[in-house]
This record gives sequence, structure tokens and C-alpha cells, in this order.
Amino acid sequence: MSDPSSICREIEAALKPSGIQIRGATDFAEGEGPLLVDGKYAASVVLLGNVGGSIWPAFSSWKEHYDCPDPLDTWSKEIIRPLAKALGGTPYFPSDPPWQPFQQWAMRAEGLKPSPLGILIHPKYGLWHGYRGAIGFPAMVGKSHAGKAVTGGRHACDVCETKPCLTTCPVSAICMDPADFEVSACRSHLVMPSGQGGCMVSGCLARNACPVGQVYRYPREQLKFHMRALG
Repeated sequence: MSDPSSICREIEAALKPSGIQIRGATDFAEGEGPLLVDGKYAASVVLLGNVGGSIWPAFSSWKEHYDCPDPLDTWSKEIIRPLAKALGGTPYFPSDPPWQPFQQWAMRAEGLKPSPLGILIHPKYGLWHGYRGAIGFPAMVGKSHAGKAVTGGRHACDVCETKPCLTTCPVSAICMDPADFEVSACRSHLVMPSGQGGCMVSGCLARNACPVGQVYRYPREQLKFHMRALG
């Protein structure tokens, strides 16, 4: 394994062409972290993902030449797996079992909280970010990246007075409690003409209505890509 103090710098340099970024890092007490490939417990996990449309140029160029059922997952793995191996770490992905608690890791690493849509809301990026994978390490590296963690401040949804995400959804699928999100109502709407001409083209209307981090809103083609995957 590389020197723990340089791990994050090496990851950032290696991932820069892809647009994947470090999305926080967290350390664990002994026996608390996920299992590494050697059967031991990870002491740290470095979260990797996108900020706004950061991954779209590289990914969209890649997918023009590959036809596979889950292109974004496949692309992410092609980038993250060899990097993890080179650094002596173990890769984890939201799409692969055993299912890892990515949202819990993110809340722990950056202090984020769920929005009514269920997406973790970032005080700067709003709802326009995501997690493509993570790398676990046998030594603690989280403290070396602690300066980039999001700390303090009130939950963005708590200080939002108008809460347009709750009133913009055409089928009222969004509630303040993310656990009450009406998934079936959302999916049913997406196959209707109104959904095909609305959310499926321009992205989830409730998500678009959130005033936080609008400058990081995904490009139109990226929005359509994600909506097709959902629908």
C-alpha cells in the first residue's frame, strides 16, 4: 500500500481525466469498516464520485464505443478497480453485493443529510452529485482528507422556506420524509405522455426545482441518461 499521507493525492491525480473526484474519506474503529479483499477490516474508505457534470465528458465519449446493459457502472469499475489494485486497496461499488452503506459513509465523511427525494443534499452542490464507488484501505487515510469534509451549518432543507421540491412534482410523489417517497407514483408518471415529455426530457422536475447548487445542475444529455435508467 502507498504511504497513507499521499493516498488522496495519488487518487486525485489518477482520476482527474475521468472527472471522478474524491467525495470524502472516513476512518473506522477496529472491526467497524467493510471487509478488504484479504478478509481483514478496512481502517478507511475513500468515497469517489461526481460533482455536477464532472464525469459526463469522459463517460459520454467512452459509451459511444461500448454497448453494455449498465454502461455507467461498467465505466466506473474499469477506472476504479485498477486504481484500487495499484494502491493496495479494495474497491466497492453501489451496484455490487455485498451492499455497502454508501449513504452512511457519505453522511459520516461530509456531514450530509437526505433530501425529501432521498438524495443526499450537499450545501454547495445541492442534489447534483453522486457516488460511483469507494476504495477501502488497511491504514487510516481519512484524516489526511479531513480538511475537505463538509462540517457545521444547518441542513439545507431546514432553511429552505418555499420547499419547491414538494410542490413541483406532477404526481405529488415527494414528501418531507424521504421514507415516504412514492416510488410507484413516480414510475407510473414517467411512462405517461406527460412524463415522457417532461421529467424524461428535462430531468426530475422536483430535483430541478431545488434552489441549492443550481450551477452544478447536470447537462441536459446527462439528465436524460439518468432518467432513462430510472424509467
